[in-house]
Amino acid sequence: MNASDFKLKILPLSGKLNRFASRLLNNGEDARDVVQDVFLKLWQIRDQLEAVENPEAFAMRITRNKCLDKIRASRLVPIDEETDRRLKNQTVDVHSQVEWSETAARVHELIGQLPEQQQTVMFLRDIKHYEYEEIAQVTEMNANAIRVNLSRARKKVRDELLKTWNYEDERSKNIAATLL
Repeated sequence: MNASDFKLKILPLSGKLNRFASRLLNNGEDARDVVQDVFLKLWQIRDQLEAVENPEAFAMRITRNKCLDKIRASRLVPIDEETDRRLKNQTVDVHSQVEWSETAARVHELIGQLPEQQQTVMFLRDIKHYEYEEIAQVTEMNANAIRVNLSRARKKVRDELLKTWNYEDERSKNIAATLL
């Protein structure tokens, strides 16, 4: 189909398509936009329009489909404040859980690097929650030695964890400075 045939057969449908789109969309401006999109689509496939038996019905169907697409795209799912708050809290909770699990994994790794006595004492006291008397029976150490080893182990783990966090903070700052 050439330009003159397009002007004679397709463009006169403008009013009918516009009224149809206006009825579906309840908005004249959106209807005009849809009809313009329909004409653009028809122009792009103008060579195939000669095979179409009823170009008016074809144009109406394209208009209807474009209107339905516009209606679907404009639908918003309303979220009440409570749902919005819960979604935000879940996101924060997920981030917190990831951070806690990463921190716990790092603490277990650091405990594994301690001397054997400190590992044993820290594991029994902080992870298994044994009392000092129970730890003394298992390790055959006196209570003061257990307290000293536990204190040293906790300090080493805490210091290494702080170094890791400070390194990550500095790394984040350097990355941000590089990007900005």
